[in-house]
Amino acid sequence: MGALGLAMDKVSMGGRMRAEGDGDFTRQILDNLYDGVYFVDLDRRITYWNKGAERITGYTAEEVVEHSCHDGLLEHVDTEGNPVCGLETCPAAATMRTGIPCEERIYLRHKDGHRVPVAARISSIYEGGEIAGAVEVFTDDSSELATRQRIEELERLALLDELTGIGNRRHADMHLEARLEQLKRYGWPFALLFFDIDNFKEFNDTYGHDVGDRMLKVIVRSTQGAVRAFDIVSRWGGEEFTAIIENIDPNELWGISEKVRSLVERSSVSMDGYVIGATISVGATMGRPEDTVESLVKRVDELMYESKKAGRNRVTLG
Repeated sequence: MGALGLAMDKVSMGGRMRAEGDGDFTRQILDNLYDGVYFVDLDRRITYWNKGAERITGYTAEEVVEHSCHDGLLEHVDTEGNPVCGLETCPAAATMRTGIPCEERIYLRHKDGHRVPVAARISSIYEGGEIAGAVEVFTDDSSELATRQRIEELERLALLDELTGIGNRRHADMHLEARLEQLKRYGWPFALLFFDIDNFKEFNDTYGHDVGDRMLKVIVRSTQGAVRAFDIVSRWGGEEFTAIIENIDPNELWGISEKVRSLVERSSVSMDGYVIGATISVGATMGRPEDTVESLVKRVDELMYESKKAGRNRVTLG
């Protein structure tokens, strides 16, 4: 998931940041994007409006939140001047009906009255597996490539682990906060796996850090192959990793944890004609309604160390 997807988890449909933990950080991410970003609910009412949108349109958040473009504010038109804010012609409405993202080159009306050409990308926002609104990212006549590069650079600096290309510790923290909130509010179950590469210092000392870096990447790819596409694998730090497993029954936890451990054990890198492998020690637990991020991570970290004490290359549940 990208920076905008993570930000969606932190923005309520009322346009306010969920003020727990990283709310201010998430607002900073959105407000520091050069692009305009706004969220709408199913009635196409604007619920969030970032600083980039203010800069491009001239309208402040106070002037547009709780309104919609078809109220006569932005008055989008296509390249031929035809209005596109009607229910049947609105790109956001179409995306919310179908769930299919779309890209459009349109013109909006600036607060001063002139037309501004924008490249817009619209995607659905999901809550509980159902479409709950849409997000539009638009830039002032910039190419799609430049837009993507800016967002990817923000992701790389703020949320991604540069070596492995997966989420970093902040990325994991943000998702854990969101999953715990969903567990407490809706009862949606999830599990957390915490694993550490066995004897990794000795591995690096023996084979070198370049081979160690290759092994980290191999283990990440093997782990991603063991879990589902919507589960979240992150690098916690060094040789420690987490995997957030959503919508899982407690009876399934052993199977998926053992699958991760087994696939890593059967993975390898090559060096000078030799095949080199590694193993991991895994702790796994279900999230609990009374958990905080700190208590959940502490419990699963202790379970991982139980696997270490028991001989490594094994899973401990708790």
